Amino acid sequence: MKQLLENRDFKAESPKEQRRRRGGRLFRWLVLLFLLVVLAVGGTAFYVYQQLQPVEAQQVPKNVIIPSGSSVLQIGRLLEEQGLVRDADLFSYYVRYKGVAPKLKAGEYEFMPGQTHDQLIAAMVEGKTVVRAERFTIPEGWNVEQIAEHLAAEGLVDKAKFLDVVNNGSFPEFPFVGEIPKNEARKHRLEGYLFPETYEIKQGASEQEIVQKMLAQFQKEWKPEWTEKVKANNLTVDQAINLASIVEREVTVDKERPTVAGVYYNRMRDKWPLQADATVQFILGKQRDRLTFEDLKIDNPYNTYTNPGLPPGPIASPGRASLEAVANPEKHDFFFYVTKKDGTAEHYFSKTLKEHNANDAKSRKN
Repeated sequence: MKQLLENRDFKAESPKEQRRRRGGRLFRWLVLLFLLVVLAVGGTAFYVYQQLQPVEAQQVPKNVIIPSGSSVLQIGRLLEEQGLVRDADLFSYYVRYKGVAPKLKAGEYEFMPGQTHDQLIAAMVEGKTVVRAERFTIPEGWNVEQIAEHLAAEGLVDKAKFLDVVNNGSFPEFPFVGEIPKNEARKHRLEGYLFPETYEIKQGASEQEIVQKMLAQFQKEWKPEWTEKVKANNLTVDQAINLASIVEREVTVDKERPTVAGVYYNRMRDKWPLQADATVQFILGKQRDRLTFEDLKIDNPYNTYTNPGLPPGPIASPGRASLEAVANPEKHDFFFYVTKKDGTAEHYFSKTLKEHNANDAKSRKN
């Protein structure tokens, strides 16, 4: 046996070879570990990439309410619950990575499934919340009291607060408001300037915001060249609005508005009282089919039967046709008009009192 062992072709490893062999095993283990780390990192990265991708696009929007004080993780969970993101935790990490966590704003948002994380985040950073709108319509010829009552009945304003804004609110963005003369006899400062129109406002808009909206519409409607035209007729803009409010309340048929405006210009030029029934109706606070002689004698600065010139302020909100009529009155020699009472809502016009009385008799027969 000893002889056999001695004769075998066997050579013991040298220390150097042993170190090389151990080093080879270590290298293979390191390579294997590296591959495992690469696979783990790659797998994690792929998972993160997948989870940060937009969810499947849909055509139905999702409304999400972000309460004030919500953490980024709470926001992520709300979005995940609505099927807008795949993973709330990764969403919150992504927001922090972008450095915009403190900028996310509370409110109600409308998101579309399929939006990217960046799009969702941008909307919340910019505060693009859902704006719920309210609509209301103000007809031509309504006065401030009627407007306030209507808006209060619709639940849009507190009437007392609205009237306070009308009379005392500050509107430096509208220079024409500062040009309204201060007159104690004037019933409401902004009478005539709350433009009749259909408006859309955000839900919960304040009385100030609603009045601003209406003043902005007036500013849009009043053409700059009209200012020069009424000045040429010796009226200020406020006096023109005043006259337009009378035309608005006196006339139903638009084509007659320039003619009626011309009647009042003629009367003012010749120092005649305007004798506009609409101003007496304004004093009475309600519409009457027929005024009595006693009504025409009411002692009130707005009574254009007993006071010369224009009343202390407008009596209603004039529409576009009445504003344009005052800016471009018809040139004629008429001083009188009377309704035809034939169902057309039109008028007979006359130059003299004799002609007027004849027209009045004719209308009574109608």
